[in-house]
Amino acid sequence: MGVNLSGLTEPRTVELSELRGRSIAVDAYNTIYQFLSIIRQPDGYPLTDDKGRVTSHLSGLLYRTANLIEAGIEPIFVFDGKPHELKSGTISERKERREKAEQEWQKAIREGDEKKAFSKAQQTSRMTPEIKESSVELLRLMGVPIVQAPSDGEAQGAYMCAKGDVWASASQDFDSLLFGAPRLLRNVTITGRRKVPGKDLYRDVKTEVIEASEFFDALGIDRAQLVDMCILMGTDFNGGISGIGPKKGLKLIKDHGDIEHALAHLGVEIPEYQEIRDIFLNGHYSDDYVTKSGPVDRDAVIEFMRGYDFSENRVTAVLDRIEGSRKVNRAKRAQCSLDAF
Repeated sequence: MGVNLSGLTEPRTVELSELRGRSIAVDAYNTIYQFLSIIRQPDGYPLTDDKGRVTSHLSGLLYRTANLIEAGIEPIFVFDGKPHELKSGTISERKERREKAEQEWQKAIREGDEKKAFSKAQQTSRMTPEIKESSVELLRLMGVPIVQAPSDGEAQGAYMCAKGDVWASASQDFDSLLFGAPRLLRNVTITGRRKVPGKDLYRDVKTEVIEASEFFDALGIDRAQLVDMCILMGTDFNGGISGIGPKKGLKLIKDHGDIEHALAHLGVEIPEYQEIRDIFLNGHYSDDYVTKSGPVDRDAVIEFMRGYDFSENRVTAVLDRIEGSRKVNRAKRAQCSLDAF
């Protein structure tokens, strides 16, 4: 899930309409997991077709992508590649948490506790080959650019943003800032009233913009120091030091300058810290990508979604929105170019 730095920043909230004309690199796995978690039946079971195949992710990708395009935003979905070997511990922990949540979900269903069942079910989401393949196919047919990252999709999105090929890197995680994104968008694919996980509370979720330069100025550190701070806290690549959270980690780095001096002060070791530093600061990226959207293959999208039991009329209505919005957006861009000339 990446590092959580929410307590250290006050991001600027924006309406999607304020992002008109922008392209964004979307962390595909992060987004698909959100859809798999949120789009469920009251008892926690995901949406499925008559063959038992999960369709929650397809619903999210279809409707939310349409909302973004309608707002004048062009998404580019970036998919994870092979995870770094140091991430194996995190992957194992996530698997254990899912298995435990699965047992608790089924127990809640047997006991008739629907609220608990839904909460536990949300923690069981997993990316299967079929879910990834169907996601890629739907996006391809919709003309949405797809990028295959060599490793972390979030790292690739940050790289594309740093190059200026997209306006922002979009993810729920803050790791984009560690990977060097000049600008992070959060909650761009999930807005509105959402339930707080594990609690009987709801909150309004709004799209947030975090400018890296403003973030670092506010904390009084640079990107390399942020990486060091997060290694002390724990990242997807290491467990961190017990008792060190964002505020304590920040103080340690500000007081001692870097992780070497902070570790010496604490009298502890993180043997792999330099390798983790390199993952964030000198990662592997791909330049083999395009950011320009393509045409929608209407008939193919309709046939594909009908194969998963989606209503043809509803899919057609969404495609009308996408194509109509892109036509309007192209006209506005052309007018802006003429005005500038």
